[in-house]
Amino acid sequence: WIYRQRLRDTLLNCNRDPQARRLILNLAIAFFPAAILGFILHDQITHYLFNPTTVAIALVLGGIVILLVERYARTGRVQSVSEMTWRDALVVGLAQSVSLIPGVSRSGATIMGGMLGGLSRFAATEFSFFLAIPIMFAATGYSLLKEWSHLNATDIPVFAVGFVAAFLGSLAVVRFLIAYVGQNSFAPFAWYRIVFGGLLLVYFHYHPWIEKAG
Repeated sequence: WIYRQRLRDTLLNCNRDPQARRLILNLAIAFFPAAILGFILHDQITHYLFNPTTVAIALVLGGIVILLVERYARTGRVQSVSEMTWRDALVVGLAQSVSLIPGVSRSGATIMGGMLGGLSRFAATEFSFFLAIPIMFAATGYSLLKEWSHLNATDIPVFAVGFVAAFLGSLAVVRFLIAYVGQNSFAPFAWYRIVFGGLLLVYFHYHPWIEKAG
């Protein structure tokens, strides 16, 4: 696993290692904004924002934001996760809250938020990975609690497989991103989002007319 040794050392040494305590504290600070807003606004977000148009617009706007951050953000004040302050973590946490909007990538929001806050590409990407761990545990736990009365014993393995698949998928993505960000920008991802989101907007705008014409 990526960072397996580091994660284990952080958990085992948090009582006596100041850097380990700081990382755990920063992860908690970054975790709570999205967790609280997601808990409060879950039904409203599901009702009003879960639609193709919102996703398409979020894809386009997210791509534009990435291009702007790449061009104008002054990154490099913080070169590693161990240098982050609680303020840096809070900025990332607030940025993560934007990913509650369908179509906004959690990793993209946290990395761009970190870079806007002065984190280097590598530090922002690394912290985004660490932050994904409590987020996935919380999301899985929330889903289990919410659907517990409707579940039976055969459903538990399905949740377990889904969690493991999501975790392994995030590991694969982060492995690629960490290798990528050292020498490259996120501009290709931005243009992908803009083009794909634009195509979705065109499709859903003209879809009724296409059906009528057919």
